[in-house]
Amino acid sequence: MIANRQLRRIVHIDEDKCDGCGLCVTACAEGAIQLVDGKARLISEIYCDGLGACLGECPRGAITIEERLAEAFDPTAVEHHLGRLVQAEPGGCPSAQVHALGQAPQVQPLSDQRPVSALGNWPVQLRLVPPNAAYLRHARLLITADCVPFAYPDFHRRFLSGKVALVGCPKLDDAAFYRTKLTDLLGQNPIQSIEVVFMEVPCCTGLARLTLDARQAADNDVPLRLTQISIGGDILGSEVVRQQAP
Repeated sequence: MIANRQLRRIVHIDEDKCDGCGLCVTACAEGAIQLVDGKARLISEIYCDGLGACLGECPRGAITIEERLAEAFDPTAVEHHLGRLVQAEPGGCPSAQVHALGQAPQVQPLSDQRPVSALGNWPVQLRLVPPNAAYLRHARLLITADCVPFAYPDFHRRFLSGKVALVGCPKLDDAAFYRTKLTDLLGQNPIQSIEVVFMEVPCCTGLARLTLDARQAADNDVPLRLTQISIGGDILGSEVVRQQAP
């Protein structure tokens, strides 16, 4: 047997099932799991106690406990590791890290010309929108993370105008429910186009993934654009994603 390795219980992450929501990261008190390239990874065997506190937090069932040869759990190493995480990443999970964005611009005095909202549907929360809502037929869908309108100052003009808005958070909401709701919505309605707008934090990419999954499940080849927004309010990238062949 290799030195310091023993037969013990330890987590196993199925990367094919993982959608990068990040819930397991915050559930792991030892910091053994981190998001790497949009996927959950066990970064070191010595940080995992094998108790499985992360299991119930994974909406995709991507985490299991297996018994295999692994390095021994090291509480002292965990303590040092957590100390480094606090120094390097105040706030823990990237989506919850504190960012100072600079001094906010001075609010301009109200002019006689009142800004006009581009919102054309209600409700907007994805959980509340019925798949058979009349405004969904032939709609241009805007599926947006709920943080985007706060980060991107020209949200109404650039993204919302002429579109039906569906809003959600892949980290705090039920991603499996959203996937099913979107699959039903795309299966029941002739949609013209979809744009998914999400933040740069890793867990937010889950909104793009579940929309792609729903389009595939609904067998709908509607044009779909993915647009990523930085915390500072810039467009980091935008691309059209084609439907994959079955």
